[in-house]
Amino acid sequence: MRACVATTVHHPEDARIMHRQIRALLDAGHEVTYVAPFTFFNVTPAMRLTAVDVAHEASYGKARSALRRGVRDADLLIVHDHRLLRALPHRRPPVVWDVREPVTPRNLARAARRHRVISPEVVPEGTLVSPGPPLPGDTRVVHIGRLSAESGVHELIGLAERLIPYGVRMDLIGAAAPGVRPLLRDAQRVGLLDWFGYVPNRHALRMAEGALAGLSLARDTVRTPPTKIMDYMGRGLPVITTPPGAPLVEPIGCGLVVPLDVDSVLNAVLDLKENPARRVKLGALGHAEARLRHHWPDQAAAFVRQAESWAGLTAHALAV
Repeated sequence: MRACVATTVHHPEDARIMHRQIRALLDAGHEVTYVAPFTFFNVTPAMRLTAVDVAHEASYGKARSALRRGVRDADLLIVHDHRLLRALPHRRPPVVWDVREPVTPRNLARAARRHRVISPEVVPEGTLVSPGPPLPGDTRVVHIGRLSAESGVHELIGLAERLIPYGVRMDLIGAAAPGVRPLLRDAQRVGLLDWFGYVPNRHALRMAEGALAGLSLARDTVRTPPTKIMDYMGRGLPVITTPPGAPLVEPIGCGLVVPLDVDSVLNAVLDLKENPARRVKLGALGHAEARLRHHWPDQAAAFVRQAESWAGLTAHALAV
């Protein structure tokens, strides 16, 4: 199978796109053309890919031109931003939209009538679960993923300042929205926190190991549990989350759900700092659940089979 995977918004090394879906297709022996903003993010494409560079948030005309190049001889097109559905070339293979951002029910229903749609029910979210992570420590908290107002960056900075007297540091691992970068640079310059910027997913997960807790401070406008929670669970970290993460955390009991305010998050961190037995218990519960349900290598084969089905490939054709 020849698949074309496309985004004009996400980082080309995005964990879900590159390190889970594309990697699974390549490992299964399929060819992949990747349309992504490589130059914008200063990324060199992986050797096994056919790369098509496109501008970040490209205009519809430029996006359509890039897609036209990408789908030549392709059996399937997987797009990762909704706007690309309005830039599809006339001649194209079956189209799959991986729903990555909040979307109205109307837009979702309209897309589902015309294309295949990847939702968590079709392709579950996943992470790389460690065989046995270090026990949670008590000197730092971590946040993995893109930093923005929606992900609580202002509260994170306020929390970092409040944690200093208690000997707890904050590690922020991820790219940031343009509007909040100056705030993060200032916070790092005065020693409130350590902001590492974008880090490839595998390295980010290793950097998180041994932290006191993983933080997910999404606002209530976020409609689905942030995937960073699975990353924390997979590394054996207790989770401190705001209500959008509750559906993942509460049934398992692997963390604390708090309102989005600095005092509440601070109290949760200090509660875990003073209770090492509880930290270990929460981390172990999350890790066991992640190993059972969210380990991506256990899900990759099912994703590949689904992609092959969408492309209209039969078992006989795949064997030829």
